[in-house]
Amino acid sequence: MVNKKWGLLILTTFVIGNMVGGGIFMLPAQLAQVSSPLGSTLAWIVTGLGVFLIALVFGNLAVRKPDLKAGPQSYAQSLFKSPVKGRVSGYSMAWGYWAANWAATASVIISFAGYLSTFFPVMHSAKVIYTAGSFQLELGKALTFAVCSAALWGIQAILVRSFNSAGKMNLFATVTKVLGFLFFIIITIFIFDTSNLGNGAEFYDKAGTAISLGDQVNAAAISTLWAFIGIEAAVMLSNRAKSQNDVKKATILGLLIAVAIYIGITLLTMGAISQDELKVSQKPLVDALQAVVGSSGTYIMAALAVISLLGSTIGWIVVASEVPYQAAKSDLFPAYFAKANKNGTPVRSMTITNIMTQIFLFSTISGTILEAYKFSMIVATLAYLIPYLASVLYQLKLVMTGETYDIMKGSRVRDGIITILALIYSIWVIKTGTADMNTFILGIALYVFGIILYPLWMKKKA
Repeated sequence: MVNKKWGLLILTTFVIGNMVGGGIFMLPAQLAQVSSPLGSTLAWIVTGLGVFLIALVFGNLAVRKPDLKAGPQSYAQSLFKSPVKGRVSGYSMAWGYWAANWAATASVIISFAGYLSTFFPVMHSAKVIYTAGSFQLELGKALTFAVCSAALWGIQAILVRSFNSAGKMNLFATVTKVLGFLFFIIITIFIFDTSNLGNGAEFYDKAGTAISLGDQVNAAAISTLWAFIGIEAAVMLSNRAKSQNDVKKATILGLLIAVAIYIGITLLTMGAISQDELKVSQKPLVDALQAVVGSSGTYIMAALAVISLLGSTIGWIVVASEVPYQAAKSDLFPAYFAKANKNGTPVRSMTITNIMTQIFLFSTISGTILEAYKFSMIVATLAYLIPYLASVLYQLKLVMTGETYDIMKGSRVRDGIITILALIYSIWVIKTGTADMNTFILGIALYVFGIILYPLWMKKKA
């Protein structure tokens, strides 16, 4: 069976689906805890512009270097003339991005199970069904773990038989979620109250200290950036695209749609609920919708969340398994990962990836692992940022050397300005995200661990 190539529509839905996942359902509350409505808005604008610049870089590289189809790891490899340095650099990017995907995929699946519990309250049951020493397994946690595991391996079973079905399922889920969010935006417009926004720029921390607007933007930037993780989805799937121009268009189009959804939902939720209520809300979108349609809003939003998160899960499993698969085909990962079945599914890569994701899913039954899981999610942000930075640096190299500009039309000056601005943004957000030394050390440790594995995994290539 020949694996069909994906066009603009399917690629765009992967970008939207991977970006607009579980985080959007809690973002308004998260932002309300660190910034004022004006601070949140500015954070969205700064992050949106920064990620847009990175999207332009990804799109330009997809067209100028269509042979580099493994995404950031290919760009990192091509940064160096030395084959050895290039291979180590490419491997490091692939490793870091892959490891970050384990946690990201797990977080989406866990969120999926969380919203599914709205329809099955037994998933919250505190009844103890097993005891081992001080450990007690509750019925609700066991069911949640079972649902998460079933979702992970059930999706793999479908993709092993038909990889093309990923595009179709993701298309359905993404169209449904976009229509659902549009419904939410239209409904909440009718209860939007500017008085809920307060002074707009005023914000005080728990100690009652006034926080400057600049500090608010810095604090909110990481939350807003995490919402855009997934912008590279089309680039990571470029090997399965009909055209590299479609990859570029899908990246930019997906970003613009996601930005509209994010800003609309965040601001309207802030205007529908008072800031004090929003800061402590565990389900801000549900609370906002309840103000319009009553208790049925809980089920409407939960259903939308389940569909949205199911689509995101499919997208993340596909992208996560594609990373080592494409890296192996580019000689950046062990050849074991480069095997695909007759349906074009990278079975080995997907299986190993999902085994690692499964480990993170144990966070649903163990508090200790849950704490480690939360740390890993913070570290994952840094792990994504470094490949973004490597891609921007490779674009800068092309601009400075003029490579590809002699055979392909385009303004080096314009691309140079875009690249420098994207570089400034990337460095700024990495600095902001690693202000906490623990986060920085853990983020670096993730890459160091990958480097330690390199000579063991790549003996023949080192």
